[in-house]
Amino acid sequence: MEKYMKANQAMWNAWTPYHVRSEFYDVEAFKAGRPRRRQAFDTLEVGLLGDVAGKSLLHLQCHFGLDSIAWAQRGATVTGVDFSDVAIDAARALAGEMGVSATFVHSNVYDLPANLAGQFEIVFTSHGVIGWLPDLDAWAKVVAHFLKPGGVFCIIEGHPFAFIFDDRRQAPELRLLYPYFHGREPIREEHAGSYAAPGAPLHSVEHIWLHRMSDIIGAFVRAGLRITSFEEYAYVAWPMFPWMEERADGAWQFPGGAGHIPLMFSLTATK
Repeated sequence: MEKYMKANQAMWNAWTPYHVRSEFYDVEAFKAGRPRRRQAFDTLEVGLLGDVAGKSLLHLQCHFGLDSIAWAQRGATVTGVDFSDVAIDAARALAGEMGVSATFVHSNVYDLPANLAGQFEIVFTSHGVIGWLPDLDAWAKVVAHFLKPGGVFCIIEGHPFAFIFDDRRQAPELRLLYPYFHGREPIREEHAGSYAAPGAPLHSVEHIWLHRMSDIIGAFVRAGLRITSFEEYAYVAWPMFPWMEERADGAWQFPGGAGHIPLMFSLTATK
């Protein structure tokens, strides 16, 4: 799977400069301290993790660090990790510009035990992370490796069931595209731009792995973690389908809030 992950890494390196300037991430508003259009997720994350002040927090697959910095602003001692060196450089620059103390490590998540020492009271990851991981069991073992006994792991992510439907179809209907019981090989998707910068002059080739919910839950159980909460939601952090509508709190939902299928899930676990 290494060739696919290297191709994805190169793609994220190409994406990052456009993401930093994108309306999707609205970095200027973030730097100015203006409320981001993601109140739904701020509320959800804080509800799941509680007060993080004074706690050590490891943010896996942090991209260019917006959420890592937000956790640091809430008082956590934050270490963000990403396999894109361009994204990590951007995260360090942004944290420095904002005067926020946070550590950023360039590493493939699977190689992180060789590149980072210590354990953390919180391990966190969210929104569009699972599909870039070919081996969930190895990933969950990394989570367990870095989580202190009694610490909390939290993931908020798009629901695996929603990913089997055609996300390019413009008509407001669900059309099956991929089998839920997918094989080990990744899906290859080719398109212009990126999810955050669709007009960017980029030719993107993505390699994405589809996982079942039982794969996700089972990986943490096999890694020795105890699941403490699991919830499903009828909204998600990005326009998963072109015909979704944005809510006032920054979440995306089916028209009228119809709850036809689960679009997102959250899971917490402890060691």
